Amino acid sequence: MAFSLSFRNLLCLFGFLTILTVLGAGPVAALYDVTPGEIPGKPGTVIRVWPLEGGGPGGGEAFRILYRSTGLRGEPIAVSGAVFLPSGPAPAGGREVIAYAHPTSGVMPQCAPSLRPDTAGMIWGLGQMLQAGYVVAATDYPGLGTNTMHPYLYGVSEARSVLDSVRAARSLERGGASDRFVVWGHSQGGQAALFTGQIAASYAPDLKLMGVAAAAPATYLLELFEDDYHDEGGKILTAMALLSWSRIKGVPLKNVVEPQAMDAFMRTAEQCLESPGDALSLQKDAKPLQAGGFLKIDPVKTEPWRSIMEENSTGKQRIPVPVFIAQGTADTTVNPAVTKQYGGVLCKQGTPVHFVEMPGTTHTFAAKNSVSAALQWMEGRFRGAPAPSSCGG
Repeated sequence: MAFSLSFRNLLCLFGFLTILTVLGAGPVAALYDVTPGEIPGKPGTVIRVWPLEGGGPGGGEAFRILYRSTGLRGEPIAVSGAVFLPSGPAPAGGREVIAYAHPTSGVMPQCAPSLRPDTAGMIWGLGQMLQAGYVVAATDYPGLGTNTMHPYLYGVSEARSVLDSVRAARSLERGGASDRFVVWGHSQGGQAALFTGQIAASYAPDLKLMGVAAAAPATYLLELFEDDYHDEGGKILTAMALLSWSRIKGVPLKNVVEPQAMDAFMRTAEQCLESPGDALSLQKDAKPLQAGGFLKIDPVKTEPWRSIMEENSTGKQRIPVPVFIAQGTADTTVNPAVTKQYGGVLCKQGTPVHFVEMPGTTHTFAAKNSVSAALQWMEGRFRGAPAPSSCGG
């Protein structure tokens, strides 16, 4: 999600991840192309699989995958992603799975994380996960990688792709993945993780969800958009959201965007958040959006945008497994008070919530600074230990 990343934080993030240049579009894009006849099939079955350049840390294997999932209207779709396998033989009972849900990378097909030459470097703690023996399934979400519009911040869409990535990982025989998994996500991925917790039992009863972990998650979208729309990064990501939503809803952008801002809006909304160069280019292209109002409407108060935000806010369904939430106190993208409010709702619904507050941590580093605690918490869920809870504390 990452509604209002500052460009300083973006540059820091990309520096830490040592992200490289995008792969040549031709060969990889062709692999993600899919014919209509290939798409129908059982959700989670693999359409294509091939090795991922660079592999995974620790000598394990890594693969790009194209697999089947379910679209917004219940139709079959293709989704891309990556699977990372630990080195060595799988134990007799199989390997547990961590389903990783990524933060905002953009809304266009070329913004898929699995298109990166260093996909592994974009997942904080991946080496620790593999060293502990977990299979890691990392979806791109629908429309990232494949040639359709990404339903940005549509929680159920994200969650289905997460669940089907676990199914796809299980179908790789060399991985030895079991049916037991946890989901771990940051920002937009935190929203995806929480929605996965809400729908796992009904959408994927063949899988056993053991816990949900989220760092600085997008929870109540109305509040978050209202908080973030007025700053630089918030306007950039509002543009991405409205481009996605307008195409999904069939609303002409001329009904939404001021004519004089349309060119800047499109240049901004179609970019990816993948490199320092992208961040600087976004800053330049978005300058006309910062100068004043670029929208004809207030999306928080206007349909269909308000309803999209309401429908994709978390908390309407109980999560029946323990939840881990990490939130930095210096986060200006996801308001810490909103995250605490959501944690209180989970507690009232009877969900054990382990809330980790990180003093001084910004939104950019919420996952980096919490991944070790999250992995320790996940290990307890797989082991069957009593879930710690901050409820009532």
